[in-house]
Amino acid sequence: MTTMTDASVREFKMPDVGEGLTEAEILKWYVQPGDTVTDGQVVCEVETAKAAVELPIPYDGVVSELRFPEGTTVDVGTAIIAVRVAGGAPAPVPAQAEAAPAAPAAPEAPAPAATASASASAPASAEEAKPAARQPVLVGYGVSTSATKRRPRKGPEVTVPAPAQPELNGHAPAADSPRPLAKPPVRKLAKDLGVDLTAVTPSGPDGIITREDVHAAATPAAAPAPVAAAPAAPAPAASYDGVRETRIPVKGVRKATAAAMVGSAFTAPHVTEFVTVDVTRTMKLVEELKQDKEMQGRRVNPLLLIAKALLVAIKRNPDINASWDEANQEIVVKHYVNLGIAAATPRGLIVPNIKDAQDKTLPQLADALGELVATAREGKTSPSAMQGGTVTITNVGVFGVDTGTPILNPGESAILAIGAIKLQPWVHKGKVKPRQVTTLALSFDHRLVDGELGSKVLADVAAILEQPKRLITWA
Repeated sequence: MTTMTDASVREFKMPDVGEGLTEAEILKWYVQPGDTVTDGQVVCEVETAKAAVELPIPYDGVVSELRFPEGTTVDVGTAIIAVRVAGGAPAPVPAQAEAAPAAPAAPEAPAPAATASASASAPASAEEAKPAARQPVLVGYGVSTSATKRRPRKGPEVTVPAPAQPELNGHAPAADSPRPLAKPPVRKLAKDLGVDLTAVTPSGPDGIITREDVHAAATPAAAPAPVAAAPAAPAPAASYDGVRETRIPVKGVRKATAAAMVGSAFTAPHVTEFVTVDVTRTMKLVEELKQDKEMQGRRVNPLLLIAKALLVAIKRNPDINASWDEANQEIVVKHYVNLGIAAATPRGLIVPNIKDAQDKTLPQLADALGELVATAREGKTSPSAMQGGTVTITNVGVFGVDTGTPILNPGESAILAIGAIKLQPWVHKGKVKPRQVTTLALSFDHRLVDGELGSKVLADVAAILEQPKRLITWA
């Protein structure tokens, strides 16, 4: 790819969305070469590991080049579109970014021996000396100034003589290694254990260092197996039948969901309890609310009343609404409820949440649920809408399923699964009658929720759905 050196050409780079995300897939271009763009105009839609987001261009001009086609996954910090701006204002030339495979990036904290590579790092130093230009920000995220140094660069590295460094826990730190990827709790753990993160081999997705990696680095291994001795993964092409099989790349939201579910299942000890309940009165109340003038035009369905029932149960048992702080070994009880609703979308499972759901009236909760579902179906859910959830509801009954054992959304303490509501023979007032019956399943994190607390919450939800007047008496 030819680097543009014309001072009137600006390159818009894939912005850093934070939280360790280092890449995004270009889903759709809204402009083509030759089109005129203005400051703030959306030029493309990208999908990160969190959600699909539209990117606005930060200046006026004419599109001169689209650097990547739709469907391409691009690293954060890589130029994706070039725009010829009016007035010919000088623009930074990312020459060193194009030459990255041939020369290493300047280290974050230059050592005295780094003068041997002064010619290679000069452009980067000049770039850092310039005033910070406006940078685009995705919804719900800030901008990190170290984005281009997060991912390890490929290609040959320049060997620079340096004084010998002591080994730490059997690992020799690399002088010019990029800043390692790790979440704040993991960084704190490494600091407490005296582990140098640059010497730790990451095992998490996209090269993220996990707590297990830090513990492994802190404990000297008797005879570590060399990486080179590990058997190479077999090439799938050898046994792939292109006629009878289809391979679907796992990326974006699906990839993030898979990693999150694995992490949750093997981190939080899950307990699931079940209760089958007669919800005939709740179903009658749903029909009555549909005729109420206060609810006209709003989304009224069993999920609305089940959500309200769960909120009342949490109010009666507030300790269920908590999270586990692994770094500090503390239980964090939340005095607010961000109610997550699991939604199946064409891009995969997402769990947006209703902020401060405990304060909403029934009409307000109906509005919030309607907006949440509509936004999810359109694929427009923002990353911020999926952050900070405390408990979640998943409605498997819409698929005709009786119930399930749901996996906790990472960072949350409980998740309620709703089964299909259908007529079943039920003993009512001493006689067997057809009644509307469903089965509820509550999974919870047994580190912070014991069996008594989990059982009380589930029993309260069931009691409200059996006698919905408790929404008034218990609230």
